[in-house]
Amino acid sequence: MDKSKKIDIKSILLNNGIILLLMLLVIYVSITEPRFRSFQNLMNLAINAAPRVIIALGVSACLITKGTDLSAGRVVGLSACLAGIMLQKPDAAGKVWPNFPQLNVWVVLLIVIAICMVFGLVNGVVISYLNVPAFIGTLGMQLIVYGIAQVITNNVPIGGYRADYIAVTQGKVGPIPLLFIYLIIAAAIFWFIYNYTRHGKYMYAIGGNEVAAEVSGVNVKKTKIIIYVTAAAMYAIAGFLLGGKSGGASTNMGMGYELEAIAACTIGGVSVNGGVGKVSGVIIGVAVFELLKSALQFLGMNPSYQFIAQGIVIVVAIALDIRKYITKK
Repeated sequence: MDKSKKIDIKSILLNNGIILLLMLLVIYVSITEPRFRSFQNLMNLAINAAPRVIIALGVSACLITKGTDLSAGRVVGLSACLAGIMLQKPDAAGKVWPNFPQLNVWVVLLIVIAICMVFGLVNGVVISYLNVPAFIGTLGMQLIVYGIAQVITNNVPIGGYRADYIAVTQGKVGPIPLLFIYLIIAAAIFWFIYNYTRHGKYMYAIGGNEVAAEVSGVNVKKTKIIIYVTAAAMYAIAGFLLGGKSGGASTNMGMGYELEAIAACTIGGVSVNGGVGKVSGVIIGVAVFELLKSALQFLGMNPSYQFIAQGIVIVVAIALDIRKYITKK
């Protein structure tokens, strides 16, 4: 047998150990709790995963180019608040903007996307032209966006949504939730971009070696700006969907989602060291993370301990990713 084709069991276990452990947990819960594997629970998982996959797709491009986006969760929250304010019923109690016209629900989505893309543009410019590390630049944007959300809402929870907003976010096509369909569409678009467009090739080239990419003619600054603007658009869509799914919004909606997205991407094989990542991996990572949360709930674990478990998963996922990078070097 050719040694080069020999399966390295140890390497497979180390590189995919966290997924294997989580899947063992899922199998155990599936056996002990029949409701966990029910169609209804699977649909609930799909509904919960949909906006998170959309967020993770936006974050994945940032990670592939050795960046990150810590403002993701707050932009999601701002999007949910903006959409909620513009799509409240005319007679809703405590209407935030009483004189705002009743616009078409899809027009509101486009407005929210356009507003959020401005923050992505600022992120891209700060990172590309001012050479501010992505971690610091997007951390600052996180605080800015959170402050803006507080100003426009006066920290008042938003509700009383129009029926058309509820319909496009909570509706179904047969037994399939619309949110799951949106997830499939977003994943298909990103898969095409990552695999069959010049932008996708540039993205991986920058993540692999930014200097070499620039020397070979890649417009690194422009590509990074497009990545952060596109990411912000994805957060806007996710916030719009999340707000409608929840039936209400507040300034704390989306808090911490950027960390979940980074963890999910890393679990799915998107390297924080850049140049590596697939759309299928992003979906797998989000699915594993959502299955973990659902499994812990079915086991009756105290919510406080659930946060501890999720934190451990995030740290281990990043540690394993760094280990793979060091081993390759």
